[in-house]
Amino acid sequence: MSPILSAALLLAASNVFMTFAWYAHLKNLADKPWYVAALVSWGIAFFEYILQVPANRIGYTQLSLPQLKILQEVITLTVFVPFAVLYMHKPLKLDYLWAGLCILAAVYFVFRSPSTS
Repeated sequence: MSPILSAALLLAASNVFMTFAWYAHLKNLADKPWYVAALVSWGIAFFEYILQVPANRIGYTQLSLPQLKILQEVITLTVFVPFAVLYMHKPLKLDYLWAGLCILAAVYFVFRSPSTS
């Protein structure tokens, strides 16, 4: 498997944990004190970092730092939108499309020239 694909898959899995760590407590722990939510979120975030650190190390062997960051942002939106709609029951908005197009433009600009790690 290519390092870029490996990094992307690890970052996608990492982002699932990150999204739940950052936002699921708003739904699931709303009646608990903030510090309980923080401790639960830190526990979930541990698994995010277990995947994210190797993903970035693998990705950085073939991608520049800006390319790696933009890849992360694309994956973040790709994970966040279904989470917001399906898990948090937020309405799908046209603004998500515009945000996605802005990220797509960022991808174009960052990846249009060869990587200079």
